[in-house]
Amino acid sequence: MTVKGVLFDFSGTLLHVETARSWLRAALRATETHVDEEELDRLARLLDEAGALPGGSTPRAVPARLADAWARRDEDANLHRVAYLGLARQVPLPNPELYEALYVRHKEPAAWQPYPDAAEVLGELRRRGVRTAVVSNVGWDLRPVFRAHGLDGDIEAYVLSYEHGVQKPGARLFQAACDALGLAPGDTLMVGDDPYADAGAAAIGCAVHLVDKLPPAERPDALRRVLDLVG
Repeated sequence: MTVKGVLFDFSGTLLHVETARSWLRAALRATETHVDEEELDRLARLLDEAGALPGGSTPRAVPARLADAWARRDEDANLHRVAYLGLARQVPLPNPELYEALYVRHKEPAAWQPYPDAAEVLGELRRRGVRTAVVSNVGWDLRPVFRAHGLDGDIEAYVLSYEHGVQKPGARLFQAACDALGLAPGDTLMVGDDPYADAGAAAIGCAVHLVDKLPPAERPDALRRVLDLVG
């Protein structure tokens, strides 16, 4: 197989979201809400267990009233908002403004950290003439995050689930990404961290390479393997 294009997942593949503690601390600061460190740790743990941070932990349980929004959260921006605000509201917080502040925060570039080798790999693919796209299950526009971190110049297309009304592993999203690059699936490699969602690209003939969803400090060079696969 000659790889002419690479499709990358976003969260857990190219960038990693901040910790629940950092996320909550930013929202507290934005709303001028003060809690002591012990309470900060407690609330962050509860929010993490609730799965309220997009890109963070999976919810331990999803309330029945949120089940539909959760299942389709990345197909529509409003459903995404409903799902994650609903999960956060399971945790009593000291200021009602915090729920909105938390939702706003997770979309800010400062909430995301690129993996150490992301820029290097994207730049090298561009130098080799390999076309690249981001294919993400997401309920909001992540392009500003890539621009803020200096990664946007090496990405040719963004195929985001909420803009297409379909989530991975749905074949239509992967096909849309191949079409955006003008490539056949058989010439394309999908790189992601989710063996269910990202491996769905195999159904249309893409090769698939999975990386571990670890904090950036624990995964300094996993994306470099992509360069070996491209050749």
